[in-house]
Amino acid sequence: MEKQLKLDSHHRVTAERVFRHPTSHNIQWHDVLSLLESFGEGRETTKGSYELKVDETVHLFAAPLGRDLNDRHVVEVRKILRQVGITPEALNGA
Repeated sequence: MEKQLKLDSHHRVTAERVFRHPTSHNIQWHDVLSLLESFGEGRETTKGSYELKVDETVHLFAAPLGRDLNDRHVVEVRKILRQVGITPEALNGA
C-alpha cells in the first residue's frame, strides 16, 4: 500500500521545481533538504555525501558543492521522490 505524504506549500513548490522540464537550474539545496527531511531522516556523511533513511531504505548521494543542484542531483532527487510516492501526477492531483 502506497503511503500518503502531506506536503506543505513550500515543499510542494520545491517538488514541482524538481520535476519541471526542462530542468530548473536554481533549485536550492537547503530547500531540497527540507523537503527530503519532511519524510525521512537525513544526515551529512563525513565524505561529503548525504544519507537519507526512509523507513528501512537508505539513499546515499553526493551533496552539491554549491547552494544549487546540478542536473545529476535533480535526477537523483526525482528518483527518491518517486520511490516515496511523490510524483508529478500526485502533485497535480491526478
